[in-house]
Amino acid sequence: MTVAERFIAFLETGEAGDVFADDVFVDFTLPRWRLQAKGVADAVALRRGGHPSPGKVTRSRLDALARGFVLELEEEWTQDGDRWYCREMFRAEVRADQIVELAVYCTGDWDTARREEHARAVRLLRP
Repeated sequence: MTVAERFIAFLETGEAGDVFADDVFVDFTLPRWRLQAKGVADAVALRRGGHPSPGKVTRSRLDALARGFVLELEEEWTQDGDRWYCREMFRAEVRADQIVELAVYCTGDWDTARREEHARAVRLLRP
């Protein structure tokens, strides 16, 4: 399994396995906030803080880079009885088949009401 596939598995389960180097650095940008983490435990805690429930990557695009990858994806999950959605872009620097640096750009999490509002207001040309 590639490091990108292991990373998607982490996003879906919350279990990091060996996808991150011990000293991984994460720089996470939300629509109106920015957070950072250093080390596996803090990186996992950052993820679980925003996405405590397991989910599913429903669409993705992976572009390989000389030192890592860029991954664009959509996620869906259920939390507190509601269905949630987000789009994210990840730029990962990889060494020895582990992520050592990760930049994350997220649209923010959309609950069912936000998704319905968007569907009423906007006709997307592509899903």
